[in-house]
Amino acid sequence: MRHLTLAAVLLSLAAGPALAADPAEGLWLVKKKDAKVRVAPCRDHADLLCGEVVWLKDPQDPDGGGPKHDRHNPDPALRQRPILGLAIVRDFHAAGPGRWEGGKIYDPHTGKTYDSKLQAAPDGTLTVDGCVMMFCQSQTWTPAG
Repeated sequence: MRHLTLAAVLLSLAAGPALAADPAEGLWLVKKKDAKVRVAPCRDHADLLCGEVVWLKDPQDPDGGGPKHDRHNPDPALRQRPILGLAIVRDFHAAGPGRWEGGKIYDPHTGKTYDSKLQAAPDGTLTVDGCVMMFCQSQTWTPAG
C-alpha cells in the first residue's frame, strides 16, 4: 500500500501543474453582437485553435420555418448546414501568448473564407483580422462568458 501511495505522489508531481487556457480561448460575442463563438483547442489537434457558433440572436431563418442555414456557402452541397454549431474558426497556430496565426475564418453571412489571425488585447477583447489577397479587415470581439 505504501508503494502505491508513493507512486501516486510521484506521478502527480511528474504531471506538473495544469496548463492555463490561452487568453484567446473562450466565449466571444462577435462585432455585430448577433452570434457567440466558442474558441478552444481543435478536437483533432489540441495544438491548434478552432471555434464554432454556439448562440445566435435570431436563430430562425427569416424566410420562414426552421433554423438558419449556411445558405451563402459557395458549395451548394453545404448550404443546408445549420449555422448553430458551425465551425467558423479553424487551424490557428500559436504565435505567442494570446496570439494565433495561419488560420481561416468563415463568414456565413457572405459565404467567404478569410486568412486570419487572432490576438487577445489587454482590455480583455479579441482582435480578429481577416484578409483576402491584400485586403484586410479587423473586428473586435468581446467576452460573452
